[in-house]
Amino acid sequence: MAKAKVVIKRDRCKGCELCISVCPKHILAIDDTEVNVNGYHAVTITKEEECIACASCGIMCPDGAINIYRVE
Repeated sequence: MAKAKVVIKRDRCKGCELCISVCPKHILAIDDTEVNVNGYHAVTITKEEECIACASCGIMCPDGAINIYRVE
């Protein structure tokens, strides 16, 4: 069972990959299949069930595009 719910505001993401670099579980990736309204390939979560809710991605995101909610 997932420990967190990760909400990615795709239209705010610029695909800088900073969140990917700090994720200790390596469960974030750039979505190469589509672009957001600004023309960027946004980040996506690949295995949400493995998220440990550390919030490193949300803290690192310069655009505030990632919110992490703990799930009990």
